[in-house]
Amino acid sequence: MKTAPILSIAVVAALAAGLGASALRSTPSEAPQDLEALGEALFFDVNLSKNRTQSCASCHDPAYGFADPRGAASPGDDGVSLGDRNAPTATYAAFIPEFGKDPEGEWMGGLFHDGRAGTLEAQAGAPPLNPMEMGMADKAEVTARLRDDPVYRESFPALFGEGVLDDPEAAYDAMTRAIAAYERGPEFSTFDSKYDRFLRGEAELTRQEELGRLLFFSQQFTNCNQCHQLKRSAIDPEETFSDYHYYNLGVPENGALRAANGVTEADTGLAAHPDAGGTDETRGRYRTPTLRNVAVTAPYMHNGVFEDLRSVILFYNSYNTRSEKRKINPETGAPFGPPEVPENIAMDKLTEGPALEDQRIDALVAFLNTLTDKRYEHLLQD
Repeated sequence: MKTAPILSIAVVAALAAGLGASALRSTPSEAPQDLEALGEALFFDVNLSKNRTQSCASCHDPAYGFADPRGAASPGDDGVSLGDRNAPTATYAAFIPEFGKDPEGEWMGGLFHDGRAGTLEAQAGAPPLNPMEMGMADKAEVTARLRDDPVYRESFPALFGEGVLDDPEAAYDAMTRAIAAYERGPEFSTFDSKYDRFLRGEAELTRQEELGRLLFFSQQFTNCNQCHQLKRSAIDPEETFSDYHYYNLGVPENGALRAANGVTEADTGLAAHPDAGGTDETRGRYRTPTLRNVAVTAPYMHNGVFEDLRSVILFYNSYNTRSEKRKINPETGAPFGPPEVPENIAMDKLTEGPALEDQRIDALVAFLNTLTDKRYEHLLQD
């Protein structure tokens, strides 16, 4: 008979704080011997937050597509703070290119909705020092927590050299490199969804799913792949369903979230990025997310304003339909709200193609369901 593992004080505290058990893993009893294993330990370590209640996995729960199922925005380690943006899935994040301009001079890539972290390493280093998230004072305080752990005292010098934990800058850089290595590992990018299995000849799509696939990649009936296709071929086995560019889609403000967190200023998206110049033409633009695991990582849009995937498609369809009835948000029973940032809306993308009837909308939803990694397919039933 196996005995139950003894949970650390940090894990018990995290459970008491209401964090999902699926987002917690005990610190390994033996020092990780490679960068990815160390990154995994750090990803689940609640000791790296001020009150020892929050880890990376708290807002990127591996049981829910490495996203946060708790609401439109994630609560902070202090138990009071509430963010203003939805935590995106970390699955397939390794494929996001570094922030910069494409050959046509358009901004693309970068982590977070506004690309303010140019790389996975930069993204991994932001939450611990954000007072709204993990709340640590500075890199020195984080490094002190690393030195407190005997496992890290062994693994960091072994992997990064003696004395690394004596230098906060070096230690913090090492920590982010390890977390990024874990996020680049196979646990985050499995490419084993029903769609992937279909491409390999291992599964068949239903008639509805196949209709949705044809509509999605159509140049005549929808505009989906204008922003959600990176590869040139519609059957590329590593398609991540994002062009990683920035668009203003006219997304309404999430009034319920704003009422809860007290934020009153408009979220200007890419315009707040220090390298994007804060120009008027970048206002309200957000990076196109991957559609992999989209069916199980609600709520949607940068502010979590929509709870249901079908509502998102109806919102896009509202730009093309002339029927006022088709411009109703089914989640509120009222028309879709006005755009939070009315300038720079990508009308050339949004109005491409005709309005869609229910059959085709349902088919698109069915196809998007097929982009769910195999281990999350049970969530589709929920």
